This record gives sequence, C-alpha cells and structure tokens, in this order.
Amino acid sequence: MEYRFADQIVHLNPSAVREILKYSADPEVVPLSAGNPAPEAFPVKALQEISSRVLAGRAIDALQYSTTEGYAPLRNLLKTYMKEKHGVGRDFDELLVTSGAQQALELLAKALINPGDVVLCEAPSFVGALNSFRSVGAKLVGVPLQSDGIDVEALEAAMKANPNAKFLYTIPNFQNPAGVTMSMDKRRRVYALAKEYGILVAEDNPYGDLRYSGENVPAIKSLDEEGIVMYAGTFSKVISPGLRVGYAIAPKTLLQKMIVCKQGEDVHTNIWSQILCDEFMANYDYEAHLEGLRSLYRVKAEKMLALIEEHLVPAGITYDKIDGGLFVWCHLPEGANMPEFCTLAVKDHKVAVVPGNAFMPYETDPCQSFRINFSTPSDEAMERGIKKLGEFAREYLKR
Repeated sequence: MEYRFADQIVHLNPSAVREILKYSADPEVVPLSAGNPAPEAFPVKALQEISSRVLAGRAIDALQYSTTEGYAPLRNLLKTYMKEKHGVGRDFDELLVTSGAQQALELLAKALINPGDVVLCEAPSFVGALNSFRSVGAKLVGVPLQSDGIDVEALEAAMKANPNAKFLYTIPNFQNPAGVTMSMDKRRRVYALAKEYGILVAEDNPYGDLRYSGENVPAIKSLDEEGIVMYAGTFSKVISPGLRVGYAIAPKTLLQKMIVCKQGEDVHTNIWSQILCDEFMANYDYEAHLEGLRSLYRVKAEKMLALIEEHLVPAGITYDKIDGGLFVWCHLPEGANMPEFCTLAVKDHKVAVVPGNAFMPYETDPCQSFRINFSTPSDEAMERGIKKLGEFAREYLKR
C-alpha cells in the first residue's frame, strides 16, 4: 500500500551519523565517526554487583510499573546533588527522569512547538536534538559558533528577527560536534538576552563532567532566577548509554506538560536502570569514578591531538582546541568539497569521519568541517586511522 506520512515527518531523513556508522561494520574501516564512550569507561563490576543485590532482595521494585516522574530515591538524590554541586535547581523547579537527555529535548519540543514555530540553535549542533525539533514541525534558525561559544551578537539579531521563537537550544560544554565551551561571560549574556526577549533556554549538558583541562564553568541554569532555563542531564557519558537514563530540571509548570507527553511515549523510564544509577551514585565513590573518566579521556584526547598535529595539520587540515568531551572538529581549506572528502575517506580509504553538514540546521547549509571521535577507537586504531586520513588528505587537497 502507499503510506501517507505526516507532514512533519515526510522530509526527515536518516541521521548521516547513523548512515556513516553502517560502514563501521566493515572490519577494515577505522571508526572515527562514533560518539560512544570508551569501552573501558563502563563500571561493569559495580553494575553487576548492584543488579545481583536488587534481583535478590527487591526484584519487584525493578520489574514492576512505576511513576512517570521517575524513581523517587534517584530523583531526590539528583536534586540534592545538582543543587549542592552545580547550583542548579530553585524552589520553582522540579526534576523528571527521562530515557536519556534526548528524550528530555523531545518532550520539551512536544510540549512547546507548533508546526512552523522557530527554534534557535547553534550551527552546528547535535543532530539528534535537531531531528527531534524537526519531527514536530519546528523551523530551525542557526546561530554561528565561535571559539568561546555561541556568537551572542548573531544570537541577539536572531532573537530580534524571530521574537516568537520558542526556545534556544545550546550545548555549552564541549559542544557536539564542535567541542567548544561557552565562556562564563557569554553564559551571562545568553541568559540576559533570553530574559530580555522572553525566550526559553534549553541547556543540554551531556559532557560537562568530562572536563580534563581548564576550570569548570557554571551552568546557565545556575543563573536562572526567572524560570527561563530547562536543563537536560544524562548518565549516558558517565555510567552507560545503554541504561538510557537522563533527566530534565525545569520550572514545574513546564515540566508537568513534559510529564504528560512522556506518559504517551513510554509511561516511565526503565526502572531497573534508574535503580542502578541511584545505587551507583549513593553507594559507590561517584566522584572518584568521574575523576577516573577524566583521566582516561585526557590521555585519549592528548593522543588524538598529537596525531592530528603530526598527520592532518601538515596536509592542510586545521582543528579547534578542546578542554573536554569526546570530539574534535576539523576544518578543510576553503573550496574543498567536504561531503565528497568524507565519502571518499570511508569508501576508498576505510576511515569513517562524520561530515559537518549533518550537524547544520539544514544539510544544504555550507560547511567545511568534519567531526572526529577519540573515545571509541583504540590507540592502535586512532594511529592507523589518522595516518591514513592524513595520507588521503594530502592527495585530495592537491587537486
């Protein structure tokens, strides 16, 4: 039969990231395209111990239906932790446990966006969030990034041009894909602009705990005295993405609508996974675990940057400095055909990177950059992949 898809869905295409990842099934391909945590980052032994205890002592708690808002001990622990450690959460806020931070963003979009409504976003930005916004009919308006975060002059111009924009989506820490971190000055200016123009800020912070150089920068949500920031956090990068546990901290009125939307999506986030996260935070040395992750990724990042300096920079490729996260944003010289470069790299040279246009508000937007991941590949794979990519780049950029 002929399927008649919804207007807001018919033009959605599979994520270019996922399409590139299909090539990773070829054992000869070096996958520098993924965004997965390092396999050695998972606290497997601790999660095994917790699972055994839960199934032996209170299996029904983990196996039965539960409340949409989330497992109460985890919610309470997270509210205390985020308030004490990050200054996030006010009396007017509440916390909802979600199926990853991705769902927090999708619920926000469902709660606020009518077809044709404008969402302001960084350009480039996280493709999963952009697709969630597209799926409810949002019109995306991109705002350029600079080395210290979003271009606030361009942001104000976008707010003036789109006074009814529903929200600004931003990833202030180690942005995906660009890796940059928004300065404290810009965070204050973004908050002030949001307040002035009456636009909500959706602050996505999946990588904030993975800082391995420089000083921590407070969350935009920590500035929130007016109830104009929704904060999305997740355990995906610090415990396990497979658990699918994230959370949203937002004003109660907004969160209540997101809860209603969630009830129609999945009733509640996996309770077993929520119990695992709660037990791990409460009964294991969570801060030591985070420090271990930072040490792990510091070494991997330094190795990747050294390889880029050795093999890619001499070929004519530049990159942006990073202080944390999982990605490096690399740039081809003006005039080079970036999509073709990425396609030929994986098809003919067996090195997978992600073309930068996949992260733009519209894939037809001009982009000369591509994303490299260093958390997933082994040291040997990194060396082999970057060397091959450099050899190909020298050949390609001579044309």
